[in-house]
Amino acid sequence: MKKIIASIAAIAALALPVVASASTWNIDPDHSNVGFKVRHLMVSNVKGSFEKHRGVLELNDKDITKSKVSVTIDTASVNTNVAKRDEHLRSADFFDAAKYPTMTFTSKKVAKAGKGKLKVTGDLTLHGVTKEVVLNVEGPAKESKDPWGNLRSGVVASTKINRKDFGLVYNAALETGGVAVGEDVDINLEIEMIKAK
Repeated sequence: MKKIIASIAAIAALALPVVASASTWNIDPDHSNVGFKVRHLMVSNVKGSFEKHRGVLELNDKDITKSKVSVTIDTASVNTNVAKRDEHLRSADFFDAAKYPTMTFTSKKVAKAGKGKLKVTGDLTLHGVTKEVVLNVEGPAKESKDPWGNLRSGVVASTKINRKDFGLVYNAALETGGVAVGEDVDINLEIEMIKAK
């Protein structure tokens, strides 16, 4: 009996560091930016962002490659600072926000990519289509305590997608050749996170 108790105690002791090594971080939407850039009329870029988003990072402090992240973005919150264009982007021609109110990213793999850099592979679901994408990540930044006692950190991430892969196929041909809206979309994330207490 003593041997059984000792074995259970040993297993529990080994498990404790694993539990203690995980921490939860919530995205602070007030200090984060989910931005994108796309070619317009073959001559310039239009930039925009999504104003409403939320997400959680489960950070493994012992082995960052075992960390996980999930993010949800409200498609109707798209903002390019031009109301008429934003209405068009929310319509069935593009995001169809009424039918697909959110897009999500859920990580599947985290790999180190140099000092302070990671490659995070996950599933992006947009417009009812799920495709694997890879985020190039810098961070997480060193923890910092804010004036209210919260621990904060941050990451910068980027990737590129082809919007047609997600069923966003609307376009208009130009008289001079080419199309009105580019297919490639650059995605840039500036994320600040608060450690859950």
